[in-house]
Amino acid sequence: MDVKKRFTEEQIIGFLREAESGVAIKDLCRRHGFSEASYYLWRSKFGGMSVPDAKRLKE
Repeated sequence: MDVKKRFTEEQIIGFLREAESGVAIKDLCRRHGFSEASYYLWRSKFGGMSVPDAKRLKE
């Protein structure tokens, strides 16, 4: 059974950039409705990538 993704790569990279700009991780997670664990997982997977890079990773 496939799990539906709640957030696109573009949204995730936007969240990571928002955190880099100084927003507190806890506040960012609460505002957008994901866990801190998800944030740190995404940061390890997508950190430093641009949107086109992330799309290429998906292919």
